[in-house]
Amino acid sequence: MKRANLTIRTLMVTGLSLAIAGGMTSCKKEGCTDSAATNYDEKAKKDDGSCILPTPDPVGPTQGAETKTGKISADETWTSNIIYTLNGKVIVESGATLTIEAGTIIKGAEGQLASASALVVAQGGKLMAEGTAEKPIIFTSVLDNITYDQKVGTNLKKTDNEKWGGVVILGKAKSSTENGDTEGNIEGIPASDGYGKYGGADDADNSGIMSYVSIRHGGISIGEGNELNALTLGGVGNGTKISNIEIYATLDDGIECFGGSVDISDALVFYQGDDGIDLDQNYSGTISGFAVIQGDGIGTDEALEVDGPEGSTYTTGKFTLTNGICKTEGAKGTPGDFKSGAQGNVTNVTFMYTGADKKAIKFRTKFDDATACNHKSDAYKNLIDGNLTFTGVKSDADIDVYDGDNNDPAICTQQLTDALASGKAKVVISGSGSSYDYKTKFSWGAAANNGELN
Repeated sequence: MKRANLTIRTLMVTGLSLAIAGGMTSCKKEGCTDSAATNYDEKAKKDDGSCILPTPDPVGPTQGAETKTGKISADETWTSNIIYTLNGKVIVESGATLTIEAGTIIKGAEGQLASASALVVAQGGKLMAEGTAEKPIIFTSVLDNITYDQKVGTNLKKTDNEKWGGVVILGKAKSSTENGDTEGNIEGIPASDGYGKYGGADDADNSGIMSYVSIRHGGISIGEGNELNALTLGGVGNGTKISNIEIYATLDDGIECFGGSVDISDALVFYQGDDGIDLDQNYSGTISGFAVIQGDGIGTDEALEVDGPEGSTYTTGKFTLTNGICKTEGAKGTPGDFKSGAQGNVTNVTFMYTGADKKAIKFRTKFDDATACNHKSDAYKNLIDGNLTFTGVKSDADIDVYDGDNNDPAICTQQLTDALASGKAKVVISGSGSSYDYKTKFSWGAAANNGELN
């Protein structure tokens, strides 16, 4: 019996010890034991599930490259994390909208003549290309080493052009095309391709938006008088919004409008091979706030080349060019050529063409014969009649009249002198000129980032 009692006592003591030990274990401090948590408790011995882990930084889309060719027949978006290559013509068809995100880079593949790369927005299609000064949309060549999140590359210069085609937008607004037609086929695109048609009767036509877009190193000739410009606008209506456009180093024209009524605000054409701004087929919109800068090292023609109606339809519209600066940085380039019945208004524009090789603002005329100064309808006659006006214009360039029929106009130039003196020809070349600050406006572009805006 005594032995049995000892055993029971021993078991009781052992059980009590285990209970105490178990109690001590259950009293360990609970809390967050994950050192990565924002509420980590270094004294906690047991995790109670309360840890608050920081939200990881979002992972952006993967950067990549994509090649585009052929027709876009449904809505599509191009994003800034992809560098797109245009291989040949890429056509936004009627009913489709191409949206391009701010900061996107698009590069045109090399190719000559009809194989040149270009983005074409056909009639009824839309381009929504809205960049910002911080994130412009850039069209350039595949030879350009610019890459993601950059505003300019390092290997192509202001004299490097003809590396790809350009951007073409075609609408349904009024255009005075030849032979009395109301529609035409845009230059640079063979009629057989079937998507080069432009023109119509809808001046309010809407082809989308272009803003803070830079078009660089383009321009392709596919034949005599048949070129892809940096930006070609055919019959584009005033429902389209175009602003803050930089053209940099193009072979042919910077901006060419074939009819249409679209307004353009804030445009810089820097080092173009032909004309800076070319208005054809009775363009009737307004270009406000612009600069055309010509220079050596690149073939160049006029800062402004303006034609009136080409046919017998839509002959009453008038263009407006206002608050602009045209100048050359070298010996090449002339200020302007107004011809083919040009009609409209030039207001507060400055022409800067100094030097020994002083250039002239030209007005074309045609005479009934070589001896009598009876003028046919042309830009010079519109100037005299008040249908082509220059007000507030400041210029150090001469004014010249030339004969579109290759007759000697010398016997008739006194008429212009007399008309200017009397005020009948509404040309003012001692006005206030332009106040346009293109250096600030285009601080985001290629010319500024290359230190070339003087």
